[in-house]
Amino acid sequence: MRAGPRVRAGRPLAALLLLAATACTTGPTLENQGAVTAPPGDSKHLTIGSAGFTESDLLARMYALLLDRSGYSTEIISVTNREIYEPALENGQIDVVPEYAATFADWLNAKEHGADAAPVGSPDLAATMKALRALAAPRGLTVLNPGKAVDQNAFAVTAAYARKHRLRTLGDLGRSGLPVRLAAGDECVQRPYCAPGLKKTYGIDITSVDPKGVGTTQAKQAVQSGRDQMVLTTTTDATLDDFGLVLLADDKHLQNADYLVPVVNRARAGGAGVRKALGKLNTVLTTADLARLNEQVDSWRRLPEDVARAYLRSEHLIPTAPRWSGTRSSGSPRSPNRSPPPRP
Repeated sequence: MRAGPRVRAGRPLAALLLLAATACTTGPTLENQGAVTAPPGDSKHLTIGSAGFTESDLLARMYALLLDRSGYSTEIISVTNREIYEPALENGQIDVVPEYAATFADWLNAKEHGADAAPVGSPDLAATMKALRALAAPRGLTVLNPGKAVDQNAFAVTAAYARKHRLRTLGDLGRSGLPVRLAAGDECVQRPYCAPGLKKTYGIDITSVDPKGVGTTQAKQAVQSGRDQMVLTTTTDATLDDFGLVLLADDKHLQNADYLVPVVNRARAGGAGVRKALGKLNTVLTTADLARLNEQVDSWRRLPEDVARAYLRSEHLIPTAPRWSGTRSSGSPRSPNRSPPPRP
């Protein structure tokens, strides 16, 4: 039996700073086109980066388990700052990271053309992927195919409010003419996907923005209590049910195509083996699946590695545990689709 992936919760600060300091000198730069156009590499020892939040941890662990199953040895490192882990990905100190298509495209675009550059991410997945790959390739990065799961900004109201006003979509809310106080982050006042976009695209009457953050407990409680009518959160929010909230569908596609995509260092992990191993996740993982997996970690307090392994086993992407290994077993992990334990 192969050993599981080694996991490091985070490197010391000095090591993290070293990643950033060496990024400009050790990796394939825009001027070093030979490193970019060389045949894709297939190192058997890969470091997977996690951005340090639940969803990224889950994805990193699923990547590691799938790669381990395909004959690679893996290590997971948590680097919560994209300004550090992206250069480390370019220079090969990190080999694979889970990313979000539109967000990463805009980040690379700003890095290349300046903070004021016009966004290249959009609701159009094909256009977003084309722009992202064009920006990533000169940096020695390969963006693998997106799957079904998408983690976009989303808007939720209470289930009771939705029933009372017959709301299923943001378009329904706009047509209702209801005044809406929105719980969100400070930046929502200016961001095109938030208050301005809700007004322009849907005609929603946003009377004010209550600055309680994106998907925070305080923001959801404000909607639950009726102080606010709607909250900005994400499509994979695991705790909406806890607050009696439901998402309204983005029926006019205001939000960008933030589909999950693996991004790899081409020189070390750009070969067919990594592409095939990680591509297996694309066939099964949905947005709803990811929300349930997040819930198991955030609400049920299960370990991300256990949740990731149980999901991959349930989808037959890795073998199930043997019935008897000669040692005492604590039992098989719970199925990701099992209902949570009763709440007090």
